[in-house]
Amino acid sequence: MIDKIINEAKDGVVAAIKGTGDVVNALRTTVKDVIVGTVNDVDQVAGATIGAVSSVTKGAITGVVSVGSTAVEAASDIVSSAVKSVSEVGGDVGMATKDAVSGVVKGTAEVGGDVAGAAVAAVEGAIKAAEDIGTDVGQAAEHAVLGAVHAADEIGSDAGSAVREALIASAAIPREVIESAISKK
Repeated sequence: MIDKIINEAKDGVVAAIKGTGDVVNALRTTVKDVIVGTVNDVDQVAGATIGAVSSVTKGAITGVVSVGSTAVEAASDIVSSAVKSVSEVGGDVGMATKDAVSGVVKGTAEVGGDVAGAAVAAVEGAIKAAEDIGTDVGQAAEHAVLGAVHAADEIGSDAGSAVREALIASAAIPREVIESAISKK
């Protein structure tokens, strides 16, 4: 099922971008449609979002890269769309935030993109989504940082170090939130 979700997200992003040329709206619409569709296909919202969000964002990032954009350019919009979609269907926003960022980081690694840059953009997208939906921004940032660090560590120690350094160096993300999340890992 996970491969099906990844491919559905990737194919949907590719088709939407080729059809309209509007990367941002194609990402937002496709990510939302795939997440809502996946959740509606499963009886329990919480169970459906676990793994599905990561698969959707991973598929979306690979799709956008395959049509010529970079993962860094798309990461923020992909994560933001995923988090907002899960919020709309009543899912666990914290877990969705972590999974969305994780999927972006892993997908970026698979396509040979800038993992550290995509991680920073993904965390920024999670923070923006939290602000937009009115949830705790500090918790969202923490979940996002944890998702980025966990995924990067799974990729390898070099990726883990690069992501940590990039997150700490980012002026857009509160340093104390990053350090706190990293220390909890």
